[in-house]
Amino acid sequence: MKIVHICLCGPFNDGWNYQENYLSSINKSDGHEVKIIATTETYGKNSKLDSIKPGKYFTKDGIEINRVSLKKYLPHFIMKKIRHYENVYNLIEDFSPDIILFHGLTACELMTAAKYKKNNLNVKFYADSHEDAINSARNWVSKNILHKVLYRGFIKKAYRYIDKILYITYETKLFIQDTYSIKDDKLEYFPLGGLTFSEETRAGHRMRIRGQLGLKDKDILLMHSGKLHRFKRTQELLEAFLKTDSQRLKLVIIGSISEDQKDVIENLIGRDSRISYLGWKSADELMEYLAACDLYVQPAEQSVTMQNALCCGSVVAVYPYKSHNFLLNDVAFYVESVADMINLFNSVADNLEILESKRKLSSKLAVDKLDYRKIAKRLYK
Repeated sequence: MKIVHICLCGPFNDGWNYQENYLSSINKSDGHEVKIIATTETYGKNSKLDSIKPGKYFTKDGIEINRVSLKKYLPHFIMKKIRHYENVYNLIEDFSPDIILFHGLTACELMTAAKYKKNNLNVKFYADSHEDAINSARNWVSKNILHKVLYRGFIKKAYRYIDKILYITYETKLFIQDTYSIKDDKLEYFPLGGLTFSEETRAGHRMRIRGQLGLKDKDILLMHSGKLHRFKRTQELLEAFLKTDSQRLKLVIIGSISEDQKDVIENLIGRDSRISYLGWKSADELMEYLAACDLYVQPAEQSVTMQNALCCGSVVAVYPYKSHNFLLNDVAFYVESVADMINLFNSVADNLEILESKRKLSSKLAVDKLDYRKIAKRLYK
């Protein structure tokens, strides 16, 4: 089959561990012909937003990527919200896909994909949604103008031609039902995931990384990563860790620190030799560190790194969002406050069996629900 991934609702990043990267690569390895249509926006060094020239090139997997530029009939800052791009219909038509997966609901080009489906009714047309009340529509204008008028209008015009709208979290489902008036029969749960490791592969990564970090066998490695802005609550995590005494606990921080958090976070890191800040790591390197860690701590926001951690064999501690409870139930630890984190860190330091018990549950969940090799096959049905 021919499968096109349309990534026009935000930056597209070659070689990252995002949904569109995994799914397109697995589609290709499953023997399908794959094309990606993406914006020229990408994240550059230290996760800073950058732009590349429009044009065609191929990934290391041999997948064709077509970077397209915004049209210019309105000022650029408005076009970035409308997301109307050059030549999208022609690129779809030239490829003649059997399956369209449109990543996101917040682009004018959703209607372009719907137009192609209208003219080719045998095509399967899926659109996924990553929007939710935590990360989207954070102010009145965004909620009531962009989402409830502009994007809702795009979705309404495309709606009858979309086979399924795939929501990635429970909060996404609630948001798009309320904001865009999407009905239950159009929706399907399609969680973010990762690639699971065999125990042998995990053990190899674990031994190498822990050796590099100088850890002993009984040391407990905690990890935190991402774009470390204030909403990530990295500061609170560090304050909680500093209030623990166990020398078995070690903490690794990976990612880019925002300028407004740089001084306070670097100061906290420098106060304890048990903490290591490793800067930004590539997608492959990050997976190796996740395989080496015992507890991945994500005390705020939602990030695909949590699912990656589960797939790599780590236990996770997360904020008790509805979507986390919906997916994880009793598989995860839940931390809402600094006191919760202190209590958790002290508990696992005193009782390794707690971590091992959770790890067995985490690994089963990852294999059953989060492996992208299984998730991708749902598109072929």
